[in-house]
Amino acid sequence: MLSPKLTLRTYEVQVSEVLVNVKAMNKVIRLGTLVCHQIN
Repeated sequence: MLSPKLTLRTYEVQVSEVLVNVKAMNKVIRLGTLVCHQIN
């Protein structure tokens, strides 16, 4: 899914490909982040 190389040819589509990959990476990072809540 996530590749270090761009596979599409036109610039506009490459920009979209990068944005999709960034969104996917952000989702994976968010899944691994601990969320702490203060208990009173």
